[in-house]
Amino acid sequence: MKRPFAVMMVLASLVTVSCTSTSDALAEQYRDGSGANYISGDGAITVLAPESRSDSVQFEGDLDTGEFFSSSDYAGSVIVVNFWYAGCPPCRVEAADLESLHQQFLSDGVAFVGVNIFDQAPTALTFANEFGVSYGSIMDVETGSVRLAFAGQVAPNAVPTTLVLDKQGRVSARISGVITDVDLLANIIEGVLEEELGS
Repeated sequence: MKRPFAVMMVLASLVTVSCTSTSDALAEQYRDGSGANYISGDGAITVLAPESRSDSVQFEGDLDTGEFFSSSDYAGSVIVVNFWYAGCPPCRVEAADLESLHQQFLSDGVAFVGVNIFDQAPTALTFANEFGVSYGSIMDVETGSVRLAFAGQVAPNAVPTTLVLDKQGRVSARISGVITDVDLLANIIEGVLEEELGS
């Protein structure tokens, strides 16, 4: 069942941090609110109507798996992009939720890709194995090309940031900070999936 846009925005302002079963010191530090050595995003959720979206974003890069990702290969598909790095406490908190959404929307053709802004591939793969993340991440630490492609959409210090791109490659939603309401993000993805290509 879809929630009306107004209800989604009210829920966004009332969200609470979702729980994961992972026992992880950095994640626990984040949950405890100490904020040591970390600047978090503000938790803002922005949803853009089709007529308010900017131009499409094209991006590509080498994945931690050794494969290559290009957004042009997913033309006409919804893409969820998550900016992260392994030592980011809220990134560790939300990893299981992102993987759950990935599995939920796999049959709908929604592509998930991470953008690791700090680590090398071995560290990113260790993280993926530890947290059960099955989709790849573009290694953006050396070139910064993906961050440059999304300039103005992703604040440099707001990690994690999650973007939902519509079927034309335009940013339709942005979550700055940890994902605190998985159902809300699922509803956003469903709404974008239902849009007609070219709307």
